[in-house]
Order: sequence, then structure tokens, then C-alpha cells
Amino acid sequence: MDLRFDWLRKQVIGTALITFKPYFYPQNLLVLDAKGFDIQGIYQLDTLSRLDTLNNKVIKESKRGRLEYAYDRKQLTIRLPRSYNRNEKVYVQVDYVAKPNELPRDILGDHPEEKGLYFINADGMDEGKPQQIWTQGETQYNSTWFPTVDSPNEKMLQDFYLTVDTTYQTLSNGKLISDFSNGDGTRTDHWRQSLPHAPYLAMIAIGKYAVTKEVMANGLEVSYYVEPKYANDAKAIFGRTPEMVAFFSNVYGVPYPWEKYAQIAVRDFVAGAMENTTATVHEQGIQADTRALVDGNSDDVIAHELAHHWFGNLVTSEEWGQLALNESFANYAEYLWAENYTGTAAADWKNLQELKQYLGEADQKKVPIVRYFYKDKEDMFDSHSYSKGGRVLHMLRKLVGDDAFFESLQVYLKKNQFGTAEIADLRMAFEQVTGQDLNWFFDQWFLTAGHPVLKVEQDYTGADKTVRLKITQLQDTLASTVYRLPLKVDVWVDSVKTRYNVVIDQAKQTLEFPAKYKPELVILDGETQLLGTIDMDRNRNEWIYQFYHADKFLLRYDALTHLEGQLSDPEIRKLMFAAMSDPFWKIRQVAVANFSAYDGPEFAEAERLLQSHARTDPNSQVRTEAILTLASFGDDANMQIFREALDDTSYLVVSVALDAFLMRKPEDAADVAKRFENSKNDAIVASVGNYYAGFATPERYSWFLNKMEDMNPSDRYNFLQVFGKYLIKSPPDVQRRSIPVLESMARNNPAYFVRFGAYQVLGLLTDIQGVSAIRKDIRGNERDPKLKEMYSQIGEL
Repeated sequence: MDLRFDWLRKQVIGTALITFKPYFYPQNLLVLDAKGFDIQGIYQLDTLSRLDTLNNKVIKESKRGRLEYAYDRKQLTIRLPRSYNRNEKVYVQVDYVAKPNELPRDILGDHPEEKGLYFINADGMDEGKPQQIWTQGETQYNSTWFPTVDSPNEKMLQDFYLTVDTTYQTLSNGKLISDFSNGDGTRTDHWRQSLPHAPYLAMIAIGKYAVTKEVMANGLEVSYYVEPKYANDAKAIFGRTPEMVAFFSNVYGVPYPWEKYAQIAVRDFVAGAMENTTATVHEQGIQADTRALVDGNSDDVIAHELAHHWFGNLVTSEEWGQLALNESFANYAEYLWAENYTGTAAADWKNLQELKQYLGEADQKKVPIVRYFYKDKEDMFDSHSYSKGGRVLHMLRKLVGDDAFFESLQVYLKKNQFGTAEIADLRMAFEQVTGQDLNWFFDQWFLTAGHPVLKVEQDYTGADKTVRLKITQLQDTLASTVYRLPLKVDVWVDSVKTRYNVVIDQAKQTLEFPAKYKPELVILDGETQLLGTIDMDRNRNEWIYQFYHADKFLLRYDALTHLEGQLSDPEIRKLMFAAMSDPFWKIRQVAVANFSAYDGPEFAEAERLLQSHARTDPNSQVRTEAILTLASFGDDANMQIFREALDDTSYLVVSVALDAFLMRKPEDAADVAKRFENSKNDAIVASVGNYYAGFATPERYSWFLNKMEDMNPSDRYNFLQVFGKYLIKSPPDVQRRSIPVLESMARNNPAYFVRFGAYQVLGLLTDIQGVSAIRKDIRGNERDPKLKEMYSQIGEL
């Protein structure tokens, strides 16, 4: 492809030289996906056009003349002069203009925000916002800017020639072969993807970037493209990538298979990130200064997109109903990296959050992970494909053991590399390695909706020294299934734990275990690996015992959260004090939060420990929680703690300390607010905004707008809530001034949740004439399915 860009018209001027051959049957038609093009001409070539290496130009040669075609603005059907068989290559040239901003809309299955190729600040009029072009091809949107067979079961090679202004950098798949100055202020970059991948993984990005490159010991180039102001932070943001590449190459048993690995941050991205082959695109929020990374890095998403280069890019789901073969593995890669880099407790905390994500969705949506029938392919991108799928892989790992699990992945990847797969291919790889029939596992977890809901009743009979667990599967077994669940049961008797391997495979079932005395504790799922719910009553003593004796984070966390709100009990209070010194930060944080608004026995000791955590805890999340808890006491006794925390290394700690400090309105509050009002951290600016909102002086109106303009989408949504507080207390003229600003944001902001936030703030101003009608019109003209659903859920459609 030879591509040029008309920024003002937001168009792509392209020439595509396509080499193809029939898959099996003779063909006299070539059908290409091409959405919304102006076709300038279609020609057959005798041979593939050659590259003039001296002038770095594509020479289009041997045209036989125009080919006949039919075009319905979605598919281009080209009639060939004769039928060709599968041993013959055919060469076709398509000259076209792509108009992604003028695509036909309001058609079945349309997603208005999905343009495939995006011009950002194309006219340069949005001051402070960079001019960029970037693409997002998944699911089938790359055919908005080049003609292709836009399907995940297609594979292709590519040479992209991108002609741009010399002030811009470009990025695409594969390697940069050459960059040639055209002598007219433009440059043509030639990017070559020499290994086959799916069309939806093709990408280009254009803009002004600071580029940091590293070369790994094996010669692989790893690069990071960030906006120039983050040039010095690029390695802090992405710098663990080489270690991740080595880690995944090792655990998957297949070296990283591609020519390079680049990551780029873009403005107004329509997804969190996208794993385009060799060139992952991230939304702008991944950019953070090194100090902000004290509060947490982006390793989860970096690991996720990198893992796709094996699961999704090297081996691709053959159709969107099999999406879990891409996304479940990328989701589970986050667990694997956390387990390797920060420890099992951190990975299990992530595991719990993913489980809750899935269970929350499962309340309203009950579908199999792998779906052969779906209303819209975009519906596949849900917590079933991601969160549930990742947890199912964790169970599979526990079932077969680590050695067999990772060897099976190696077999799967090598057998299907540079091709496509379906769920049966994964099953057969595991069966080949383990020698087991795993149809039952794949059927119940990947191909059946739902999850097990277990009710467990425990009974101990001293006469026969037996503890019995009566287990009932409560899920709807007609809509789901009766699950077969291999589990490990832990029984503590006389302070000794014994582990039993069991299989639950009946709707109602009783398990029996010998016990010389009544057990102190029985755990049904000792490995804490089950995707489902377990309802098993415990008394106070059992929860306390579980916290002190269980060796899994999830069991200790479960005990801790069940004992919350019971600080009047001396034993539980003692446990919470002990938990505040736990090695794992999340346990400390939960214990610290449990003392919120506390005024009971040993208050002085609790306050002393909280002050210590606020000052010196090594984890910023715990320091933050300690400040919030101290602030909940409602007096000024800890003002010195809050003042000291204003100099903390963590932006998060500073933001909550600033809130706590300013809400008490000390004499120097205005000076302190002014000190932080231009902070480059949005959470700190929001804290200042909360303080200013309380006074609602008209002079602050411009400050609120200026700050909001510079924020990334997620922070802008949060700041809109602060702006709403300011407007409620503001005089009518300020409120009226805000209406066109909020209306424009609610209609036009690229992020649907920012549009929703602006719509919410308008809802605070409905006493002003015309605002209700504006909100109604905004709702009526919204096209994004996610936002339309949100309006529906709040009863405003």
C-alpha cells in the first residue's frame, strides 16, 4: 500500500497492490471488504509492482487496463478476465480515497465510534492537543482505510509506504525498511511485515513522538513512543517490557516470534489498548511521570497486550465466537506476570477482582465463553471472554499441574503458529500432553453458560469421629449443568492440616473425612481456584482461625473482610492490629480501613499505628488509607500528619491529604490550595477543585474549564463531578455560561463516559429553561451502544 493523508478533509489517498490466489476452488471474482471508499480505478497487473530502491518509489507497471467491478460501499466485487486456480497468483491494483469520517451510519450492527482510522486534531485548532493519525482494526474496521478480506481467519503479509510531513514519526507493523525524503517537505517511510498475521492486526500511527529504543540480548528491538513531555519517563512506564518478553518466551516455550516490539500512546483512543502485531497502541492515560508510578504501574495492560503476540497474533481465533482463545490467555497473562514479578499474593488479589468482574456481569448475562451464535461480534468483548476465561485457564492449570499446563500451551502454539484455531485445538493439545480425556472440562467451562453455586453444610459426629460436608449445587442445572469439580479439601484437626483430593459431580453429595476431634476449620477449596461461589457458614472462632492459619491470601482476605465492623470484640481487635503489620499490603490496607470512625477501646494505640502507617508504610495505598482513616475521626488532632503528607512521594497520598487538610479550613488553606492548583497530577487538582467548589466564586470558572481541558478522559470524568459541585453553588449567570460547554462535551467528546459525565452535570441544571430539552436531544442523538444502555439503565431513554 502507498498511503498519503489529507488532514483537512480527513481522508486517505491510497493505492493498494494486492497479490492473491484462490484458496481451493477456481475463481473469477475477487471480493474485498472496502467500507466507504471512492474508487478511482482498478487494474490487473502482469506482475507485482517493483520497488525502485534508488528513489524509494513504488513503480506501478504492466497495467492491462481497468477491471470491471461492483461496489455497494461495503464490499468491492472485482470481475477477473478469466477463472484462476489455486496455483496461480493474481495481481490487482486498487486506487481509492478512504473517508472514515464519512462512513454510512444507522445500519444494523453499526458502531458509530468505530471508524478504523482516526484523525486527531486534524486542523490543529485544538490548542495543546497533538495532531495524530492512528488506526484501530479490531474487530473488522481496517477495511475502512484499505481494501482487504477483513476476517480473523485470513492471514497476510504487507508492505506499507506512508508519505507524511517530515516533522512526524510513523509506526507500523514489522520493520522500518527505509525512510526517504521526497524533497518537498514530505518523507516516505516503508514498513514491512514479513510474517503472516490477520488483517485486523494491521496498524499505522503518525504523530510527533519521543522514541526510546532498547535492544535485548537476542537482538530484538523494543521501543516506546510517547509524547515529548514524557520522554524522560518512557523507560519508567514501559521499561519492564524486555523482562516480560523473556518471561513469556520462557513460560510459553516459544520465543517471541516477531521482528520487533513497539508500544505507542495515542490521544482519544477508542479502546484501552490494542495488540497490533509488533506495534501495540495504548490510550494516552498510560503516560505518567515517574513520580505517578509510585502509586501503581501499567504492567497489567502491558503484559496483556504483549501476551497477545502469542495468543491472538501468532495463533488467531478463527472467528469472533472463539475470542477466548485470544482474550482469556491475555487476561491470564496478567496473573502470570504478577505471580512472577510481585508474588502469588498480588496475583491472587488480581484473581479475586477478575472473579468479581465476571460474577457482576453474570447476574445479567449468562452465555458460554465460546459462542457459536451471538447477536453482534462486539458482544464477545465481555467479562466472560476475559475475566471468566482467565479464571478457567487457572483452574485448568491447577487440574493438570504446571508442567503439563505449560507444555500443552507450547504444543498448541507450535502446531497452530501463523494460523488460526478453535477451542477444540486447545483441548486436543492438552489431551496430547496429558493423555487424559478433557472433553468434560472444556464442555462445562468453555461451552456451557454459568458457574457452580455451592451450598455447604458441615456436621461433625463424635461417635464415629467423622466430619461430613453436605454439598448442594444450587445453580440452574437446566440452563447450566451439574459441574464436575475436582477440589482439594483442607481439614484442621488439633492444629494439624490434612488435605484431601475430592471430586464433586452430583447435584447433592456428601463428603466424609475422619477427624479425631471436631475440626477447628474445614476449607472446601484449599487451592482457592474455583470459579464460582461457595456458601459455607462459619462462626467467629472459625474465621479467626482461618485468618491466622490459612496460607492463601484469598482465604485470609475472606476471613478479614468477614470480621469487619466487630472491633468491640477484643480478639477481633487484636487480629486487626496484627493485620496492620501483615507483609502483604492489601491485608494491611483492609485492616487500616476497618478503624474508620473508630472511638472504642485502645483508641490511642489504634491512632498511633495509623499515624505510623500514614508516615512510613512502604505502600502508598496503605499510606492513603491511613490518612483517610485518620481524617474520619473528625477532629484536628492529625493536622500535622496531613501537612507532612503534602510532601509525600505519592501523588495519591498528597491528594487525599490535601482533601483532609483543606476541608478543615486552616488559616493557610488558601495558600496551600494555590500551591497545588497547577499540579500536573489530576487527582491533586481535583482535591483543590473540591476546596474551590465550596466557595463557588465566579472567578474560578475559567480555572475549572482550563484544568478540565488538559485532563485525560478518566480524570476528566472524575473532575466533572467536582465541577458539578462548583456549579450547584454558583450564581445563575455562571451556570448558564457552563451549559454550551457541557452540551458540547456531552455530544462530541470522543470518550463515551466523558459524554455521560457532562450529561450528568447538565442534570444538576434542569431548573434553567431549555436544559431538559437539551438533555433529551443529547439522549436521542447518542449512537454509542454502551452509552445508550447506560441511559436506559437510569431510565432516561
